[in-house]
Amino acid sequence: MAESFGVNAERYDRARPTYPDALVDQIVTGRSGLDVLDVGCGTGIAGRQFQAAGCSVLGVEPDARMADFARGRGLQVEVASFEEWEPAGRRFDVVIAAQAWHWVDPVAGAVKAAEVLRPGGRLAIFGHVYEPPIEVAEAFAAAFQRAVPDSPFNGQPARRPVEVYQAAYGKIADQLRETGRFDEPEQWRFDWERSYTRDEWLELIPTTGGLTQLRPDQLTDVLDAVGKAIDSLGGRFTMPYTTLATTAVRAA
Repeated sequence: MAESFGVNAERYDRARPTYPDALVDQIVTGRSGLDVLDVGCGTGIAGRQFQAAGCSVLGVEPDARMADFARGRGLQVEVASFEEWEPAGRRFDVVIAAQAWHWVDPVAGAVKAAEVLRPGGRLAIFGHVYEPPIEVAEAFAAAFQRAVPDSPFNGQPARRPVEVYQAAYGKIADQLRETGRFDEPEQWRFDWERSYTRDEWLELIPTTGGLTQLRPDQLTDVLDAVGKAIDSLGGRFTMPYTTLATTAVRAA
């Protein structure tokens, strides 16, 4: 599924939200000219933010379609999974994985990140958590179950609390500790919100896991159900977002 997101790279890049500026600032700590490796860079949403902060960014991306789009937006990208990518002696000040670490082998990925980081360099793994209004979440869950009754995504609550995802980021911290390659990991949290119109949300959800592989008729059914739910709220809603991060500095 990791390589299914490139089915419409332009829509993915247009619809997906960026990351909080405070997160980027906390990672680069006011320094310019840092060498950043962006693992699973996708279309380069996070990578471009680090470029704007004065960093030199190299992306690694397994989906050639996503990589091509990112290159068109000014990001240097090499096509490979992180586990198979060859650093060829290159070292970095920062390794980031934005909404992508769950596609990486957590043990092999952590060890490789440590190997390509300079001493004192930081690994930062982060991603968004969002909770749509219950009306929207329940409409989506019901429509998705009708469209794909045998999907492994079914059976989960329509809305999952932030604490569930915090536990997952806590597990990442444990895995980094187990490598013995990093100083004590840190857990960061950034809360923010964004307003969505009906069309903006229906543009975003086809880029999420599970929907990228639906047939057109299945996707239409899901979007129709979600669209009606948003219409019942007046055609617009405010989405609370939480961006979680697990970061750790490579031990000297």
